[in-house]
Amino acid sequence: MKPSLEVTPETNMTTNGRLDRIEEKLDNLTEAMIALARAEEKIASIKEDQDNGWERMNHFSQKLDSIERQVQDNANTVSIINKLFWVAVIAVAGSIAAQMWM
Repeated sequence: MKPSLEVTPETNMTTNGRLDRIEEKLDNLTEAMIALARAEEKIASIKEDQDNGWERMNHFSQKLDSIERQVQDNANTVSIINKLFWVAVIAVAGSIAAQMWM
């Protein structure tokens, strides 16, 4: 006996039910893929923001290094001016003392 390939209402309902479940699963897969694509876009955006942050931080680090060099140069200049001031004060005090005792 050959299996019957007739479409009976019972097999039709079973087939329709299976197709409905397959369609639901496909819909769920589609939604999952869309959610995954959105997550990937968010990750890419976060990565880009992070790269921009690192770039800015490197720029500020270079500026800070430049300012540090300038401060060091200014400190040396102030140190020299301070020494010259005290040399002048001592010279003036010495000349006043020499004038008083001579």
